[in-house]
Order: sequence, then C-alpha cells, then structure tokens
Amino acid sequence: MTEPIELELLSNSQLEPRVHNSLLTYNPTIELFAGAAGSRALQIWRSNGQVVTKSSQRGEKDSVEALRWKADGQFLAVGWSDGVVRLMGLETNKAVHQMQICQAGKSRITCIGWARNNARTRQNATTSSTLAVEDLVPQDLLLDSKKTAVDLPRELTFLEVETALPKLSPLPASGSSGDDSFVFTTRASLEFLFQPFAAHDSDRVDVMIVGTDDGRVHVSIYDSFIIGTFQYGLPQSSGNNASLQLCHHASHSDLSTHMLAFGPSGEGKASAMYLVPMDLTFIHSSPENLSLLASKTTTLQKLLRYVKQVQMHMIHEWQSTRELPTRFLNSINETLRESGNYGDMNIGQAMYHSVVTGHTFPEVREWLVDQLAERGHKRWDKAVVSGLQALRGLVHENLIPALERIGIILSRLLGIARFHESKAETGFTSAQITRIMDIVSCLMLVGNKILLVVMEELELFQSFSIWLRNEIDKLASSSLTEELTEKEATMEHGKILAYIQLYMSSSPLRHYLDNVPAESSEKGRQQAEAGSSLLELLSKQLKKQDAGQSDESTFAQIEFLCGYLDDKADAIFEGIAEAEKRSVRFGQPTPIELEGNISKFDVVMSTVSDSDKSHALTYTALITEKEESNVYVFRTAMDVLNGISGLVTTRASCIVLGDGKVLDVKFLYDDNLLILWAARDQPLRFIRIPHQSDELGYQPYSPGGKITPHTLSNEQVTSVFLNMAVPCEPGFVPAQMEVKGASAERGKIPPRVCLLGSDSQTYKVFALPEDPFGKAIEK
Repeated sequence: MTEPIELELLSNSQLEPRVHNSLLTYNPTIELFAGAAGSRALQIWRSNGQVVTKSSQRGEKDSVEALRWKADGQFLAVGWSDGVVRLMGLETNKAVHQMQICQAGKSRITCIGWARNNARTRQNATTSSTLAVEDLVPQDLLLDSKKTAVDLPRELTFLEVETALPKLSPLPASGSSGDDSFVFTTRASLEFLFQPFAAHDSDRVDVMIVGTDDGRVHVSIYDSFIIGTFQYGLPQSSGNNASLQLCHHASHSDLSTHMLAFGPSGEGKASAMYLVPMDLTFIHSSPENLSLLASKTTTLQKLLRYVKQVQMHMIHEWQSTRELPTRFLNSINETLRESGNYGDMNIGQAMYHSVVTGHTFPEVREWLVDQLAERGHKRWDKAVVSGLQALRGLVHENLIPALERIGIILSRLLGIARFHESKAETGFTSAQITRIMDIVSCLMLVGNKILLVVMEELELFQSFSIWLRNEIDKLASSSLTEELTEKEATMEHGKILAYIQLYMSSSPLRHYLDNVPAESSEKGRQQAEAGSSLLELLSKQLKKQDAGQSDESTFAQIEFLCGYLDDKADAIFEGIAEAEKRSVRFGQPTPIELEGNISKFDVVMSTVSDSDKSHALTYTALITEKEESNVYVFRTAMDVLNGISGLVTTRASCIVLGDGKVLDVKFLYDDNLLILWAARDQPLRFIRIPHQSDELGYQPYSPGGKITPHTLSNEQVTSVFLNMAVPCEPGFVPAQMEVKGASAERGKIPPRVCLLGSDSQTYKVFALPEDPFGKAIEK
C-alpha cells in the first residue's frame, strides 16, 4: 500500500443557516464561496466563514434554483424560482444584469453553465496578411527592434476611445424604481460595470448556458448578450419521446462545440442520461467581429439601462420642484375663486399686480402671512432650488456623458454595418444604426435645452424667492423698516415678473419632462416612422415652442425619446442574436444507460487538433446507487470540422474500487479524475485516476450494453493510483464535492477540493498538492 499524501486544510466553516439543496460553489479566483442560505436567500461568505452579503427576491418569496461563477470570478449567476437569472457583481449585492429565462410556475431553471472559449482560430492567431509596424516605420526610428510586431489593423479595431472620456457619475440612491434602481448608485459598481475592453478579451468569448426542466436551452455571451432559447428533444429516430432537462454543461476553451448532459425531466434520479453536442459555429466563423460586436453591444445595453435610470431621476426631480409649490398655489387659487370678488383672477395675476403696484389683495395677504409664512417659504425655496440643481447635475454629469459614449459605440457599429453591407452577416443595417444616432442627437439637443431652461429658471426663481420672503416679512410687520425698504430697492422686478408669468404656474420644462400618454407616444412613433428625420421633426417643434405657438407633439419629451431609443436598440440586439442563433445546432445524441439510478456524475471535454479539424473527446464519470464501489467512465469521441461536430463513437470502462464506497467524482483539468473514496477502516481518501490512459481498458459501448468491470482490491487501489488522505474528524460525512483549479489572477491560489458535509453546514476546503495538480496554474 502506497502511503497517502496528507492534504492541507485551508478552511473549515460552520455555515448558518444550512445550505439549501446542496447549492454551494467556490469562486475560482478569489477566496469566496456562495450558496443558498435556506431556500429563500443567497449568501456569500469569505473562506473563514464570515458573511459578505445576503440577498433575496420579492420579500423572500423566490428560492434559489442554480448557481455558477464566471470563469474569472467576476460575476455570480443565480437562477431564481421566478425564472430569472441574476448576475451578481463583486462590487455590489444587487443584480447588475437580469435575464428572463422562463415563466415562473410553468418551468424552472435546472442548470447554469458558464464557459470561456478562445475566439481566434489557430490559423488566425499564427498567420496574418497585415503589415507589422516594423514594415511601416524605418528601423532607426524604432526604440527597440526586438519588440513584438504589432498587428496595426487589429489594434485600431479594438482601440478604446471611451477611456479618454470623463467617467460616468453615480446616480442618487432614491428617486428611481425597477430592478436597476440601485445598480448605478456607487462609483465602485459603475467602474465594475463599465470596465474598458481589454485587448486580450478580444480573443475570448464567455458563453452562458441555462437549462430548464422543459428541455429548453438558453444561450448568451459576454455576460448579458442573449443569443436565444432553443427547445431540445431527442430525434424521432431514437424512438424516445421522453421530456428532458439540462443537468450539466461541459466545454473546452479551444472548441466551439459544447457538450450538454440531459436527463429525464423531474426531481427523481434516473438510470439514463444523454450527451448532446451543441455547435456554436458563430464563435468559430467570425472571431474578430464577434468579440468587437458583442463587447460594444453589451456596453450599449448597459448604457441604455443607465440612461433609462437617469430619465426616471430627471422626471422625479422635476416633479419634486412642482409638487409642493403647486399645492400652495392651488390652495390660494381656490380661496380667490371662493371669494367671488375677482372673477377669473388667479394667484399669478395677483402676484403680478403686487409686484407692479405694491398693493396686495386681502386674501393674498392672509395667505402669505398666515398660511405660507416663513416656514412655507423655506420649504418652497428648498424644493425648487434643490430639485433644479439636482436636475442640472443629472443632465450635465449623467445624461450627456452617457449619450456621448453611446454615440461613440454607435459609430463603431455603423462602421461594422457598412463594412459587411449584408444584414445576414451582422443582423443589422447601417440604416438602423443611423436611425438610432438620430434619436441620440435628439436627446443631446433636448438635454442641452433642459440645461438652458433650468439655468434660467434657477436665476429667475432666486429673484422671485427673495421678493416673496420680503413680501411676507413686510406684510407681517406693523411698520415698514429701513431694512425692508433697502431690500425692496435692490430687487430685480423684471426677473420677478418673468418668473411669475413664465415659470411659476407652468414651467417650460413641461415640454421635456412631462409623462407621455401611450396614445401620444404611439402617434409620435408613427410620425417618426413616416420617413422624416426625427431630428428635423424635433427642430420644427422647438421652433414653434420658442415662437410661443402651441404644439402637442411628443418629440421633445425625454420619456418618449428614451422609450423610442430602447425599442430601436432592441430591434438591433434581436437582429444580431437572430443572426448568431442561426449558427447554433445540436449534434448526434449519445445515450448512456446503466442498471441502477445515477447518483453522481461529472463531464469534461478535451481536444486534439490537427491542420484541418479537431478531435473532441468527452469523458463522463458516473456512479450509481446500486453499485457503490463502481466508477463508470465513458469516452465519447467526435471530429469537429469548421465548428460542426460529426459522428460520435463511445467507449466505456468500469472500475471496481475494492470494498470501499465511492461518494463523489469530479474532473480536474483535462487529465485528472478525482474520486472521493471511503474504504472500510481507512481514512477518507481522494483517488486520482488518469482517465485519458488506455490502460483503463476502454471497451466499445452500445446503449444498455454490459461493461466488463476491472476489479481492484483496496491495496491495489492505493498502490496503483495516487491517493490523498482527507484530514477530518471521524463523524464528518461528505455529501458533495467540488474541485477548483489553481489560479494566479488575484494572487496565487492552489488547486482546491471543497467538501460540504451531510449536515449541510460543515464546509471544508483542502489544497491539492502542487505536483501533479499545480502545473495547470500556468494555463
């Protein structure tokens, strides 16, 4: 018997509350782990068990269904029972992205997979027809002739102009609504969401796969760019019409073909599963365009969400400037009307009379002195000044900078559309982009008009507010003091009258910040779609407004423009997704059928490439409830040519590991199968099996066929295979195992194996030895 390697215990935590349904996962790059804290809440812990954050949905009515960290550890995907996958960023406990996967009550999320593919093909990466910088610049002007040649067209393609722009400012924490109401409220969350596109990211495509219990598969890339949803069922030729659900997802960074593991729908365990290749040929066929297009459109989606929140804040701030003054004015207008002494005169006309003549009507005097008074004036002044200043800041610091960034992204998309000329390739046309740029130009124009109006209203209101306070003090005083006389002499009566006449009862900001009825919005869209430029229609409306003419058009309303912008942008997103969706296909399914119900399994992909095609190998390790000592390993081979998978062949091996019980199986990298093994009267062990070795005796396999087992004694198990002892107390019984590879993204972290106890509270993390597992830290 070979002496086992003693593993190092990195952390030992007692989790409160208990982990629900074994939903617990460790971050691949940071010492954090996340899990379902009870059925209704998500909780994130540090490695020492300290709680970092806790969140729930809809007053703890929804439960957590699935969890998955992104490969770089930056996002956590959480599937909830309301059918929504929410992406949680490291900088905030609020969801930064949300994707509606299914309808609550009709189906549920069963699996989330998140993989990273290399977008650039080997041929693209090694050969290029472009000129290097050394071919363009004389050698004597180069600082270092040994430096790596620069692919100039590629560098220009991914040049980030946005980094030269001022950073976006956080939004107020109050005054908004919806799922994004807190996403953009901190500097940290903004910097996290709008990280500049790194050059090395152009070679990568992050793919998220989400499965539901009705056989649907949802595909998205680059965090939140949705490709589409696909309904999968077994081919009719299989003679099996059973409903399936996605149970697992596996991929390899150099293969655009992913492997999906389906099982029968329902909560119970089954003795059969199906391996189905999913070819994402758009990753293989357009690597450069895909990374540029997806990164820009994903950033555009986030900016549109940001602008939508800015719009809601702007309308809220404007309404707050009108709400309190309107209540004051309505009160005195009702008093004047009830007196019956002044006909149709309102408070505006009464105040105008007071400014011009110095005479104040008795009802107005009583209102100013007894009802409004000093306290009411202060509230009026604060509501208007703070609201207008906040509105000015929202336009200047939030709206216009976001629109500038949107304009830059649209110019890049316009270049892509003109370069390809065909909508079939990209999913959108230059005419569509031009239309959106027209809407953005309208928003910029309206934003600047709002700034001008706000600045003028602030200036006029300050003069009016000084007069109003002086009027209250003068009317409340029994005699006119010298101080009041001096104040009245310095007042700018022209500005006071202008405010009373133009702003007090009805601000010009109503032309831009009013709520737009649905029928008016639809009428405006029909006019905009009639062929005329929206900017031209807006300019005509603004000219009429400046001339004092009535115009009920909605082209100047922020709410209309933002809604119209969202609709036009959604059409482009849907077109891009549809173009990529046509490049998704499902390959030949491979049934795996065993005598007993499958209790644990894992799937991993590896590849061997030659000049014209890739050979994809999928390994599936399973254990059953009936045969506790047996480990089944299936090797599925297929050729992948131009991103399309071909015929599939399957071989299988069965190993009987003595009289011990196999508790769990997990793959680590391409060449390690880790088995959690408990032999009688022996410590708990990890057994490492080199599953790629032909010495495992792989046999041809047909569904339901017998697999001749290779039986080993306990001594043979510990002498043939590398084995590692798990240092733990005698009463600890593992219920679930998770393995994570080594990482150097945020400091060197060794490969880890994580065990959740059967009590759903004890959580142990062990470091695997550097040799042989640490070598992959360089990958």
